[in-house]
Amino acid sequence: MREKKIGLWEAVSIAVGTMIGAGIFSILGVGAQICQNNLYIAFILAAAVSLSVAYSYAKLGSVYVSNAGPIEFILRGIGDNAVTGTLSILMWFSYVISISLFAKAFGGYFLALFHIPVKPLYLAFVEMLIVCFFTVLNFFGSKAVGKAEFWIVLVKLAVLLSFVVLGIWSIKPEFLKPLVDHKDIVSTFYAASVLFLTYMGFGLITNASENMENPKENVSKAIYISILIVAVVYVSVAVIAVGNLGVEGLIRSKEYALAEAARPFLGQIGFTLVSIGALFSTSSAINATLYGGANVAYVLAKKGHLPKTFERKVWFNEPEGLYITAVLSIIFALFFDLNGISTLISFVFLIIYLFVIASHYRLLGEVEGKKLIILFNFIVIFAVFITLITYQWRTQKVSFFTSFGVLLVSFVFEAVYRSITKRKFVERKLEGKSLRKKVFGLVKI
Repeated sequence: MREKKIGLWEAVSIAVGTMIGAGIFSILGVGAQICQNNLYIAFILAAAVSLSVAYSYAKLGSVYVSNAGPIEFILRGIGDNAVTGTLSILMWFSYVISISLFAKAFGGYFLALFHIPVKPLYLAFVEMLIVCFFTVLNFFGSKAVGKAEFWIVLVKLAVLLSFVVLGIWSIKPEFLKPLVDHKDIVSTFYAASVLFLTYMGFGLITNASENMENPKENVSKAIYISILIVAVVYVSVAVIAVGNLGVEGLIRSKEYALAEAARPFLGQIGFTLVSIGALFSTSSAINATLYGGANVAYVLAKKGHLPKTFERKVWFNEPEGLYITAVLSIIFALFFDLNGISTLISFVFLIIYLFVIASHYRLLGEVEGKKLIILFNFIVIFAVFITLITYQWRTQKVSFFTSFGVLLVSFVFEAVYRSITKRKFVERKLEGKSLRKKVFGLVKI
């Protein structure tokens, strides 16, 4: 029986669901702590930056239809070498850290909802519990999970839309006055480099491209539509949150900032409603990331190939990947705060994005695109990368050293692992058609 393909709006829902789970509910308070009143401006800047990456993703994803996503693009751009392998490890690692971010956000809202003090011990217990729960769920698998994601996204958007519509009437304009001193402008760019991670979910569209209807057109459409939807949601929610609660209030309650922001105009009912929406959102994001992304990345990093059929529930007969991913996610959730985790994720993704854009440049002729636009986008992302590591060095030195430590360890591990296993990434021909009447993936020789 032929597997039903994912439609345009189902693909959009996957990306939007992941981005909203990673963004508004997770690090709204972190963003406010960095740039204060300019939070909504930082979200706008982050959206603009994400479009720089989306340009290459859209062009490459329309031609190279593969569930390997960015690793497929990089392989074709720079070839099979230790760098490609290192980036495949980093891609898996990015999912590990993302799960820890979602788990930490879930813990903050869970404790606040049940009026339990947000203390490290209590938070750690909830973080471990939620990751373990979805680890067990993933071990057994559930075909209904993917089908339910569209409706899950609708519920999350409904909660946020209610927050925006009801909160707009009680905004205090003085809370939204932009801060334009040099220090404040720099802080806004710092915040944008961190909040950039809240738009990263659009990449999941390319990871599911082999299962999409008409990927040549729908991949690029889904990427741009999802970024536009999420940008509108983020900026609107940031305006309502800052305008009602103020920066100091958001910082005090940064583990459950959005729920606290609903209290001034909706009272306890609003706090409860948003908290439930946050739990719903972050838990679905944990499940989607563990169930849909981390397993793909793990097997790609280990073997250098994806099965011909994109079947997620069995972890491609590599169950140890599930346990390793879950354990590492718990470790990072326990030892890093929201700010540290956020900068780690941004660091990893920015490296991958730089190589994707460079690969796009090298593949011009096979793939559509304007040379000057690609060069400009590369400069933009590189500038964001420098801004991020500067912020890490000044405020998050542990995160700074951890970021470069992970990069170094990944490269050394890949070099040793490659020499022992003789693994190679090579193109393979799949069924179906793309722009060049071929679809490619990755295999191990």
